[in-house]
Amino acid sequence: GDLDKVINLLLSLSGRLARVETALGSLGPHAPAEDMLALREKQRLLVAQLEDAKELKEHVGRREEAVGAMVARYLPAEQLQDYQHFVKMKSALIAEQRELEEKIKLGQEQLRCLRESL
Repeated sequence: GDLDKVINLLLSLSGRLARVETALGSLGPHAPAEDMLALREKQRLLVAQLEDAKELKEHVGRREEAVGAMVARYLPAEQLQDYQHFVKMKSALIAEQRELEEKIKLGQEQLRCLRESL
C-alpha cells in the first residue's frame, strides 16, 4: 500500500512539474513578471517535494527489502518468486496506469481546446 502511494505521489509531482515547466516555456517575452515569478516559485516547490518523495521511495524500498527477506524465510522458492514478481509488476502497472491517465487527460484538454477554437 505504501509503495502504491509513493509511486502515485512521484508520478503526480513529476506530472505537475512538467506542466509548470511547459507553462514557463510558453510564456512570451512580454508576460507579466509576477506570472513568471509565481511559476518559478511553483517549480522550486515541486522540485523540493519531488526530492522528498524520492527519499520516501528509497525508505519504502528498504522496508520492502526487509519484508522480502522476512517473507523469504517462510515461503517456498516458487511462491517467493511469485511474490517478488507480484511486487515488481504492481509498481510497473501503477506507473503505466498513471501514464495512461495523464495521456487521457492531455487528450481531453487538446480536444477541449480544439472545440473552443472552432
